[in-house]
Amino acid sequence: MSEKKVQFISAEEAANLIDDNSMLAIGGFIGTGVAEEIHKAVEQRFLKTAHPKEIGLVYAAGIGDRAARGLNHYGHQGLVKRIIGGHWGLVPTFQPLVENNLVEGYNFPQGVMSQIFRDAAAKRNWHLSKIGLETFVDPDLDGGKLNDVTTEELIKKVKIDREEFLAYKTIYPDVAILKGTYADENGNISFDDEPLVLEAISMAMATSNNGGKVIVQVKEQRPAGTLDPKSVVVPGVCVDYVVIATEMGNHQQTFDTLYNKEFISSGITKRDKNADLSPLTAKKIIARRAAMFLNPNTDYVVNYGIGVPEIVAQVLSEENQEGYFTPTVEPGIFGGTPQGGLDFGCATFPEAIVQQGDMFQFYNGGGIDAAFLGMAETDKDGNVNVSKFGPKIAGAGGFIDITQTAKKVVFTGTFTAKGVKYNISDSGLVISQEGSKQKLVQSVEHITFSGSFARKNNQEVYYVTERAVFKLEEAGLTLIEIAPGIDLERDVLGQMAFTPLISKKLKFMDATIFSHTKMDLKF
Repeated sequence: MSEKKVQFISAEEAANLIDDNSMLAIGGFIGTGVAEEIHKAVEQRFLKTAHPKEIGLVYAAGIGDRAARGLNHYGHQGLVKRIIGGHWGLVPTFQPLVENNLVEGYNFPQGVMSQIFRDAAAKRNWHLSKIGLETFVDPDLDGGKLNDVTTEELIKKVKIDREEFLAYKTIYPDVAILKGTYADENGNISFDDEPLVLEAISMAMATSNNGGKVIVQVKEQRPAGTLDPKSVVVPGVCVDYVVIATEMGNHQQTFDTLYNKEFISSGITKRDKNADLSPLTAKKIIARRAAMFLNPNTDYVVNYGIGVPEIVAQVLSEENQEGYFTPTVEPGIFGGTPQGGLDFGCATFPEAIVQQGDMFQFYNGGGIDAAFLGMAETDKDGNVNVSKFGPKIAGAGGFIDITQTAKKVVFTGTFTAKGVKYNISDSGLVISQEGSKQKLVQSVEHITFSGSFARKNNQEVYYVTERAVFKLEEAGLTLIEIAPGIDLERDVLGQMAFTPLISKKLKFMDATIFSHTKMDLKF
């Protein structure tokens, strides 16, 4: 083995290794793969000493719990100077820093971020991709910049053989903070209990090749020569320091789950055929209609986003139709039963777990047959915004990577928001109280999905709400269905900021969608 000597240290000692103005690469996905004990120690050191100060953070996926864990430990004025991340919504402590121009903030697509670390490891100064064209990360729009003090252009638009690409500037980390399961005496890091491997090896190699410090949190030290080499994700030559977690609450599989063997095991999920159906809500109506767009002859590989898309998977299970499709989750999961909440990203009994960068390569090349995503705002051109609303920054996450390359995209969400109430019967839907916020707007605030780009690439795109269904056609957003019981003028056109095209074949949504019993969905 290498003569390099790995040091085993405490979390406090690890925090003391971080110099002012360092660029930190942080591993994790929500609460999976998060070195929580080290992050706590960095925060405590800063609060006591005001160091490290003005550091940079670079990460791929959102890392946090919308409260205090994960990257929320870094949300202090003076601690951070620059943040470059794929998702922001899980880290509320960053919001006032960006809103008040106290830090520089960038939001790049999650898949691009996961692959930039590979470029950093190989010392390639730019990452070339079509992902992000005609969205807010395109330099013709915002260039991924989130506030006024963020001025450096980290993305260029370039042409090669008359084809447009975005060139993302590679970020070289000075420190990487990662999480694994076991470390042997030589610093080899195994991921035996980890539900995801993410981009740990790429971050470690990028930092090591840049002369930086790689710090890994694990639960136990093992003797040299005892780790299964197939379970070792980060080799010891790429590791400088190892921290043994002192509290298992800081070393959970996810922020919701200390340990679930099903996240890392093979098996078949046993479905209770006698289980009660979930209640029929507006969101379930949307999910049922969305599920009907699936074609088992063409849609083999599916991606479900957070929220209503999770209910699509639930509907397929209730209707005993899930076996036709292979679900995937962007951090690297194929098959199994995808989880929700703070367990999102994991699956019980997954069929395969790959690196996040590999999953996004698969996605970017058109590997997804059908994707189900949420939508917060939609406009007349078919653009969708899920990333920024006034001062609130959610971030794109994997949304851009997924929606720009999936063969079929189904957006899901309620027609209006804030206070809307419904009466649902077997005969259809009645709006008993309208929502005060319109979601179909003249122009979205932030373009996370470009309708124009989708049309150029002949994508099949639908927008499903509880009362109306739209399709993206060459001429624009087109209304193709309304729910039985809905008044077209009052409940649909009257609740939009623009007048859509209306299909000459406009019809009612299938009545079985509104049944309080099973739909008897068959493919």
